[in-house]
Amino acid sequence: MTHRADIAILLSPLPSSAQPKATTTKKAAPAPYSKGGKNAAKAPKDARFEKRSRNFGIGQDIQPPRDLTRFVKWPEYVRLQRQKVILNQRLKVPPAIAQFSHTVDKNTATNLFKLLNKYRPESRQEKKARLDAAAKEVADGKKADAKAGPKPIHAKYGLNHVTALIEAKKAKFVAIADDVDPIELVVFLPALCTKMGVPYVIVKGGKSRMGTVAHKKTCAVMAITEVKSEDERDLAALVSSAKANYLDKASELRRSWGGGVRGGKSTVKMEKKAKQAGTTVAAITAQ
Repeated sequence: MTHRADIAILLSPLPSSAQPKATTTKKAAPAPYSKGGKNAAKAPKDARFEKRSRNFGIGQDIQPPRDLTRFVKWPEYVRLQRQKVILNQRLKVPPAIAQFSHTVDKNTATNLFKLLNKYRPESRQEKKARLDAAAKEVADGKKADAKAGPKPIHAKYGLNHVTALIEAKKAKFVAIADDVDPIELVVFLPALCTKMGVPYVIVKGGKSRMGTVAHKKTCAVMAITEVKSEDERDLAALVSSAKANYLDKASELRRSWGGGVRGGKSTVKMEKKAKQAGTTVAAITAQ
């Protein structure tokens, strides 16, 4: 009897208070102003535009262009010329070399090359044709001497030739390239022009530009000794500009040093140091 009673107790259902509570999960509230969802209306596709998905895997679509400048291994000559530029900015440069960074402005340089192109020296073919024509005239009896007649007016080039013209005070205007290498070849010319009172300018990238005028690969210096009457006004404008920017400022250029320009990281570091010390960058640099 006892055994049956125990089985009945075990099989009887538990009271409501003792039964485990069923776990109910609440649905999350929909996001306010939600545009998505299953029932959201899809925008109609434009039949004129076709969707073309790209696959940038290996052997698939071409990768988009990226700036790989930092990852390029530049040739040695490029690396060396860039290092040279940086060193000229960082180190203290003496005035004789620093003056070559004060190049003439773009408008004056444009007017200068317009004038130089009018008086381009003869090329080999032009000179040969002129001498052949003169020899033919002599052979026909029209001229007694091949050298007779007015001498053609041309701009002069060549370092030794132009130096001799400056020393003889025959040069009316001198253009010097700023990128001559080694710079010692032309470093004396500004001082010589100043001493002789010959107006001069320093042209940016002038070595190749003047070389084009002279029918050469490069040209360090060019001089104008004579111009036609219609071009005297243009030459006078160039001379006045050269005197104002170079001859009149010769004493100032002779004393001003170049370089000493810090890089970006160094500038930020010095500004932080000056801020902590409560002073200026110039005061810290002077210490």
